Amino acid sequence: MAFTGRDKAWFRGPRAVGLLAAGAAVVLGLATGGTVTQAASPKPKPTHTQIQLLAINDFHGNLLPNSATSSSGNVNGTPAGGAEYLATHLEQLRASAKAQGQETATVAAGDLIGASPLLSAAFHDEPTIEAMNEMGLDAASVGNHEFDEGWHELLRMQNGGCLNDGDGQNNQNSCPDKKNKFKGADFDYLSANVFYENTQKTLFDPYTVKKFKNGQKVAFIGMTLEDTPNIVTKAGVAGLSFTDEVETANKLVPKLKKQGIESIVVLLHEGGFPVDPKAYNSCPGISGPVTDIAKNLDPAIDAIISGHTHTAYNCSINDPAGKPRLVTSAASFGKLVTEVRLSINNTTHDVDRLNTLANNRIVTQDVPKDEQLTKLIGKYQTLVAPIESKVIGHITTPTVPRTTDDSLESPLGNLIADAQLADTTTVTNGKTPVAAFMNPGGIRADLASTGGAVTFGQAFTVQPFNNFMVSLDLTGTQIKALLEQQFSGLNGPEAPKFKVLQVAGITYTWNPAAAAGSKVVAGSIKIAGQPLVDGTSYRVVTNNFLADGGDGFPAFTTGTDKFFGGLDIDAFAKYLAAHDPYTPGPTDRISTGS
Repeated sequence: MAFTGRDKAWFRGPRAVGLLAAGAAVVLGLATGGTVTQAASPKPKPTHTQIQLLAINDFHGNLLPNSATSSSGNVNGTPAGGAEYLATHLEQLRASAKAQGQETATVAAGDLIGASPLLSAAFHDEPTIEAMNEMGLDAASVGNHEFDEGWHELLRMQNGGCLNDGDGQNNQNSCPDKKNKFKGADFDYLSANVFYENTQKTLFDPYTVKKFKNGQKVAFIGMTLEDTPNIVTKAGVAGLSFTDEVETANKLVPKLKKQGIESIVVLLHEGGFPVDPKAYNSCPGISGPVTDIAKNLDPAIDAIISGHTHTAYNCSINDPAGKPRLVTSAASFGKLVTEVRLSINNTTHDVDRLNTLANNRIVTQDVPKDEQLTKLIGKYQTLVAPIESKVIGHITTPTVPRTTDDSLESPLGNLIADAQLADTTTVTNGKTPVAAFMNPGGIRADLASTGGAVTFGQAFTVQPFNNFMVSLDLTGTQIKALLEQQFSGLNGPEAPKFKVLQVAGITYTWNPAAAAGSKVVAGSIKIAGQPLVDGTSYRVVTNNFLADGGDGFPAFTTGTDKFFGGLDIDAFAKYLAAHDPYTPGPTDRISTGS
């Protein structure tokens, strides 16, 4: 055999010495008549540890699958969602990872509860917390909707216990199974940027650290939407302060590094908007708050699991050091689960981003239902049936839609505003409201029917927040300011941000071409058919969320003589019963022009 110069050089190296020595041993063994057993090469130690992360967001108590014909119930035409199927998919994904020697952490990026269907909301979302326990959730950031019933109630979601709610009063019932008290969440709620104002301690732990094999540790930081106080009821967050997501997370990085933790994941309840909402496993033209957050979070943070916008994406966005970083979201309602393979270097204990991958997987309904979830759901379906199935009225059309016209007025918005204006629980001291205002974001679905019959469950799907009705006095000048706030501040100045209140008792015209602050056409506002007078005081009605200045309407906070009435869902149900059958009218209260 002839050797090239390269071959000869190789034989002069240490590997060649070992090989020649081994060869000599073989020759010697054969010459002396002995047997030769060649030792197996030692198995090289792995350079990386692979860890599976499974992530969801914005579940909103959707224990049952939504209709496959609605956007809430399918992904690009594939029926998706439902807790029974989600649990099975999670188990199958974990089993697949385990077979490859991987360990798993299951996390969520907020809004597991709140704005929930009646099946969960009727029991203060206790069923959803129990479902997440069954699914093996490890940690979740706190979303804005977790505050829908206030932070005291959110602490109960974590710690357990029962509410004294009159055993079903107002169509809600905490701990309906008296033999099994609500024990709270087995998983950790996390919120690094929500503090008690008086102590500056966080409402929940800011982060949790999970330990894996090969000595690996991963920190999960929980981050709540900073804007939460503007989009939930004021009473629900009274005594709390919310800080900037980026500043808060970045301050935690040195603390984690001092503990020897190099692998860091943020569970962020804020999101973005891809140009193509159907591209659920890519990142076409992503925009929105999550992009700025991702570009400014400390480079030591290795991945961002996001939510809030109910969109799906699988992105790589450069960190401040110019290095790509994983940013994901799994849509909403349990339709998708994000599977992340974190690849951690066994020497540095840091995430190897180039070898870290993510995949948004559709929660299809072609797998067996999880037996424990089926049992749990069946229990609460039995308990909620008498409330849900009660017929409260009829409509003469298949649905009353929330779809708006060019002026951003909708038939369903008009119906809800009419119901609020007719609500007698807000009449006090002889003062009856003459105008009503409803926030469009609080209208969560079209009003459906079954052969024209509307049940309480169908009405609740439209208005699931259990807000209280509030009457208050506003002057004509304050009403003008209120209407301009639909197109400015948080709600402007560009069209996608416009938030036009649904109204009753008031008409007006707004000019799309006018500048912010001057959108409402002068002299067009009328109440009860009469021109609005600046110095006159008018009694109006709205929900407590808007009355507290929510959704960017601080003009409501300048009102006087506030009076709390009953629940918005009760006003809605009573109005449908009093106008049975109900026929939607024209959308002619708000117009556009100059």
